[in-house]
Amino acid sequence: MHAFRLLALALAALCTVACGGKSDNGDGGTPPPPPPTGTPIELADPTIFYEDGTYYLYGTGGNVDYGFQCYTSTDLTHWYGPKGATGGYALAKNSEVWGGFGFWAPQVFRYKGDLYMAYTSEEQIAIAKASSPLGPFKSFTRNKISGPSKQIDPYVFIDDDGTPYLYHVRLIGGNKLYVAELKPDLSDIKPETARLCIEADQPWEKIWGKITEGPTILKHNGTYYFFYSANHYQSPDYAVGYATADNPLGPWTKSPDSPIMSRANLRRNGTGHGDFFTTGEGELRYVLHTHYTQQNVDPRLTGIVKAGFVASGAGQPDRMQVTSTSVSLLLKYTEGL
Repeated sequence: MHAFRLLALALAALCTVACGGKSDNGDGGTPPPPPPTGTPIELADPTIFYEDGTYYLYGTGGNVDYGFQCYTSTDLTHWYGPKGATGGYALAKNSEVWGGFGFWAPQVFRYKGDLYMAYTSEEQIAIAKASSPLGPFKSFTRNKISGPSKQIDPYVFIDDDGTPYLYHVRLIGGNKLYVAELKPDLSDIKPETARLCIEADQPWEKIWGKITEGPTILKHNGTYYFFYSANHYQSPDYAVGYATADNPLGPWTKSPDSPIMSRANLRRNGTGHGDFFTTGEGELRYVLHTHYTQQNVDPRLTGIVKAGFVASGAGQPDRMQVTSTSVSLLLKYTEGL
């Protein structure tokens, strides 16, 4: 019996060596490797364009004097890139692109079936066109949008009747938000339609400077919602509020609920200047940037929060509500891992 036990132990040891010393994880194989770790995406003024099951993320980042990078995802959790057509850039500076430096705050949208990008360069606004969300986006007029001053942060809204409007910031005695109707071919605005929409006049908007910027427009149940950021972006109190109107040109009534996104409810400094988008499941999200840490502003990080309309009652427009516990920073991964 003693000899048999010794033989069994010897055979077990031999098997361990022959099998490479693999540890048993329940099925005789090696333990699975740990999941890959993502790296935070560093894009300010972000926007997300969704089409055919893919989310395309753009923003201010990378080489801001060269153009706009693009990242992609199919689940809003795993992001890959930059994957733009020109070395990772969806729009890259060249002779077919208006602007030479300071590429900020892009927006990608479809209009009459074609794909466009509105953007800032040299503190002016231009619109480019491409056949793919990855680019390359190229200027189709080779001109900037006309205006009486420096102007930044474009947002193009297409109303139900097909009329395009350009919401934007004009640097006139501070950063003030304007709207103007665009020509049907998007080549320029109709100057006579331009009017002031929003300026900093509420206490929460004037903590650091007289700055309102980063416009986004939604239309819900016949009411127009104008979302914007206020204060200097370097302020921890950079925040998002909104106003409503019955007409895309205004006048606008600021919501008493503002700010609806700030460090008070999102628990991160410098939250703002983003864009709403609808997921493949039909849910509303807001992509935004935050400060890098509670102590450092840059590089700014990109995140997403859940949002949705809730009834107000008493014949008032529905209210926008943000799920404050839903903030998630976007992470990029290495393809194939």
